[in-house]
Amino acid sequence: MKAYEFKGQTNFYKGKVRDVYTIGDQLLVMVASDRISAFDVILPRPIPYKGQVLNQIAAWMLNATKDICPNWLLEVPAPNVSIGKKCVPFKIEMVVRGNLTGHAWRTYSSGQRSLCGVEMPDGLKENDYFPTPIITPSTKAEAGHDEDISKEEIIAQGIATEKEWEILSGYALQLFARGKEIAAERGLILVDTKYEFGKIGDTIYLMDEIHTPDSSRYFYATGFEARQQTGERQKQLSKEFVREWLIANNFMGKEGQEVPNMSDEWINTISKRYIELYEQVIGEKFIPGNLSESATFEKTEEALKKYE
Repeated sequence: MKAYEFKGQTNFYKGKVRDVYTIGDQLLVMVASDRISAFDVILPRPIPYKGQVLNQIAAWMLNATKDICPNWLLEVPAPNVSIGKKCVPFKIEMVVRGNLTGHAWRTYSSGQRSLCGVEMPDGLKENDYFPTPIITPSTKAEAGHDEDISKEEIIAQGIATEKEWEILSGYALQLFARGKEIAAERGLILVDTKYEFGKIGDTIYLMDEIHTPDSSRYFYATGFEARQQTGERQKQLSKEFVREWLIANNFMGKEGQEVPNMSDEWINTISKRYIELYEQVIGEKFIPGNLSESATFEKTEEALKKYE
């Protein structure tokens, strides 16, 4: 995917999975690519329709939560493109966990009961619900792996003031509650997710994508309790299945490890799983955009004119 050149463009940033264009220091154009990353490594082959899936779920969810807090999104001019307000980001990710899964479970099963300064109760099994959702923030690393950080460290390091933390944590928990409600209507459980926030002046905005398979983990609600009772693996919709495949093939992003070969069949499987999640979460049939790069550019350029 080549880089575009928009009128009034003042900056360009190529992220792991998205290309971000700054327009006149007030707008962002975010292009969701079909690149896929795991363990902070971009995998060698793109996943068809992944960018469109992520972009359209995020836009739908931002619209469904805009009564909770202001967000950055202005419009979606093309299937994999969003235009929004440029914010000054808080250099943390607000990770909200409803269940003991993933990184939290790995920490817990090692014998630790504290994660990011939050105490986790004894006697839980993998995937059990926490008594109430917990926030386990991580620092937004410029390079390398994000690091766990506590509320106290965030305030001490000046990443956010105490007042800002109260707003950020309040928004994060309300957004998670809304995400769980939406998921429940679709027969899903929103297990964990992350939110990113920024400021314009004194106002805090929700940024980036929310409740997508790249930023969240979903379980199927049907059979959840029975699987917990028997110790069976939960059926999930998220990117975790890609991570699990990589781990099974001896890749965790560590030095000297090589990304395993991704066959056409496996690429197609991943694409289908992303589309399945779109249809489950949104409750609508996925319609492939199939816009050419030039048509995507033209639609975006046209949309930007109204903000000149």
